[in-house]
Amino acid sequence: MTKGAAQPTTPAAAARRPRGHRSGRRRNWLGGAAGWLWLGVVIVPIYWILITSFKAQSDYFQANAMIPPADPTIVNYRLVLDSGFTRYFVNSLIVAFGTVVPAVAVSFMAAYAVVRSGGRFLRSVNALFLMGLAIPLQATIIPVYLIIIRLHLYDSLLAIILPSIAFAIPLSVLVLSNFIRDVPKDLFESMHTDGASEWRMLWHLALPLSRPALVTVSTYNALTVWNGFLLPLVLTADPSRRTLPLALWSFQGPYGYDVPAILASVVLTTLPIVALYAVGRRQLVSGLTAGSGK
Repeated sequence: MTKGAAQPTTPAAAARRPRGHRSGRRRNWLGGAAGWLWLGVVIVPIYWILITSFKAQSDYFQANAMIPPADPTIVNYRLVLDSGFTRYFVNSLIVAFGTVVPAVAVSFMAAYAVVRSGGRFLRSVNALFLMGLAIPLQATIIPVYLIIIRLHLYDSLLAIILPSIAFAIPLSVLVLSNFIRDVPKDLFESMHTDGASEWRMLWHLALPLSRPALVTVSTYNALTVWNGFLLPLVLTADPSRRTLPLALWSFQGPYGYDVPAILASVVLTTLPIVALYAVGRRQLVSGLTAGSGK
């Protein structure tokens, strides 16, 4: 037996090893402590929102803010539901779906064309898309308002959907093009050799392999539109066209705010987001971490 040969590991030798060195890696105590600290920072506001939404407005100013209510009530949730919450919820759903579906479809086809074609025109178009990332929504709200007025779309849900699609496309194209670029070229060449057209490769190869990125982009855009406040505020006036962020105005008066009712509305507004994350969590994490091991 040579000196450099590895000695076999016996059960007795394995038992004598320190328990902390079995995995061959040291425990990151500092990272774990930071993680628990951040969890506490996140949990405390959520805890306060939940317990306050079950308090009466009179108890909110008298009791300790961090103590659960002694007599929980759902009167705040009834008040929210009776104040047109269902109509606002439907409006937000229409705006979210009306924005995400066209934006992701156009962005996916544009990203595929940018990756698969090396033409100068498409590279210029891609650069134009990327320029949209540098333009904030607040800087374009006046031109957008004037365009909506000229199109006679003011005070409609379409007035919110069209600008939202435009602002969702640049980031979507960037994410999807980077993901499609990572698909092995051999797969495209193999399908092309078998006589497949670009349109068929788009829907039967690129689309299934890009599902994590599509879920990630769809979720991000849906959350952005769902929480959007500026566009609905500027481009709508009729209360029946309000979305959920604007619905919070219903619980403020000239001399004060109904804080428990506002927080009950926040809880009901957040439930679809939690459900969306629960359904697409696996695909979302896969899309966010794609390429991290390269």
